[in-house]
Amino acid sequence: MIWAVALALAAVIAAGTYLASSRDLLRCLIGLALVGNGINLLVFASGRLLSQMPPFVASGAQQLAVAANPLPQALVLTAIVISFVLLCFSLVLAIRLLQTAGSADTAKLRAAEPVAVEGSKPALEETA
Repeated sequence: MIWAVALALAAVIAAGTYLASSRDLLRCLIGLALVGNGINLLVFASGRLLSQMPPFVASGAQQLAVAANPLPQALVLTAIVISFVLLCFSLVLAIRLLQTAGSADTAKLRAAEPVAVEGSKPALEETA
């Protein structure tokens, strides 16, 4: 079961990385969302997936024996909200960028930027 979860997490993160490196703006945003969700699942899986015991420490014990760790669950709940807000903000920026630039191609968007002044932005490399 653990290997299936690990392979699924690797597939989600790999697909998100592939999409995030795309030249299309919408694919980049979908890749960003997939990588964020994959990392959330990775953190959630680190707190034990299959334990059905409540996370209570027995009296006299020093640590949890077989219960799931509640800290990764709380972190993932917070990260879900943050990643949702980041995705919504990115979508609004992408829509506004599409309205102003008229293109979703990231190479064309890069070429439409102002010229670099005194090293503040790396110069655009011309490819022939």
